[in-house]
Amino acid sequence: MFLTSSFCDVASLFSEFAAEEVKGKKVTFISTASIVEEYVGHVENDQKAFEALGIIVDTLEISTATATEIKTKLTENDYIFVSGGNTFYLLQEMRRSGAEQVIKEQIALGKVYIGTSAGSVIMSPNIEYLEAMDDKSKATSLESYKGLEQIDKYLLVHYQNFPFTEAADQIYAEYKDKLPLILLSNHQVLTVKNQVLEVRSV
Repeated sequence: MFLTSSFCDVASLFSEFAAEEVKGKKVTFISTASIVEEYVGHVENDQKAFEALGIIVDTLEISTATATEIKTKLTENDYIFVSGGNTFYLLQEMRRSGAEQVIKEQIALGKVYIGTSAGSVIMSPNIEYLEAMDDKSKATSLESYKGLEQIDKYLLVHYQNFPFTEAADQIYAEYKDKLPLILLSNHQVLTVKNQVLEVRSV
């Protein structure tokens, strides 16, 4: 897993992480988290970063896609990317659509998962700690804040980066002694390989 606050800012590290020629590979690009947000510029920036690497972008909107389309794209494409936005809405739609289970299965099979912001946070055991950064009310039918549990740490994304500086500081102050936090600025990535976690910076 290649978990970031901002993929476009650390994309230069991706090819080495993937340990293969990434040009011509295809990524399933899920921007669902952003559709309830006003600002979506980060989605376009991340898409351009993939294209600059020569990676083919295949978009998937899990809030409207069929179960068959979700399964086909997630299983057949080379990489999975989940963008930033509202973490609670993202988790709600992942769960409702069945994408959560397919993504977990693909990661277990060794497929590279790339997350930005919300797409990284959902890999934590639980996402409720992020309430100061994201609006819970955008996910009206989310019944559980349990994350995808692919790591046993809690990612604090956009640490010391505008416009999330204050929210990140608030979360850090509240949870630094309660949860095993990993602080990630926009210029850092948490790589997970063979259960080894490493934070790298550009």
